[in-house]
Amino acid sequence: MNIVKVNAIGDNCPIPVVKAKKAIEGLTDVAIVEVSVDNEIAVQNVTKMVNQKNLESTCEKIDENNYVIRVKCGEIIENEVTEEVVATVEKEEKIVVVLSSDKMGEGDEELGKVLIKGFIYAVTQLDKLPKAVLLYNGGVKLSSEGSDSIEDLKALEEQGVEILSCGTCLNFYNLQDKLQVGKVTNMYSIVEELAGATNVIRP
Repeated sequence: MNIVKVNAIGDNCPIPVVKAKKAIEGLTDVAIVEVSVDNEIAVQNVTKMVNQKNLESTCEKIDENNYVIRVKCGEIIENEVTEEVVATVEKEEKIVVVLSSDKMGEGDEELGKVLIKGFIYAVTQLDKLPKAVLLYNGGVKLSSEGSDSIEDLKALEEQGVEILSCGTCLNFYNLQDKLQVGKVTNMYSIVEELAGATNVIRP
């Protein structure tokens, strides 16, 4: 079986996902795509993209900063027509909430934290819930240990809202092991969510 190697070591998010996606979609025959990355967040991000394509993958940890994700590629895109129909239906109304800070507005920091907590609670009370809540930069603190908004975010997740926190941002704030709700995502997926949104709400 053909083996296609993708070197994404040293690449920042979302480059590993983009490289792997291009390699997979560029295949014309059955093959194994081997993606080399140097951190667990990249492993999670690439694996998530692979799972969305209904492909099988395994991951081998070579050493502390060397992982190889092996993706078995047969039919590269399944149910393409069906996915297009679903995408068209979703496009009718897709609300996305963006949280880029653990505070709301400018001015007093403590007031800002009170306001953002109230904002997230208010989102839980909407008649039409968002499809996703995207957290990046300081916003990832809201989905991590110590946040006063964990229960409200969990309430949203229980009702089918995706809670997605930027992996690069979690790493930057040393919160990669303190995520309390939702999943880790990457910048490519964040851009996809925003591009497909009909309404983006930002506090």
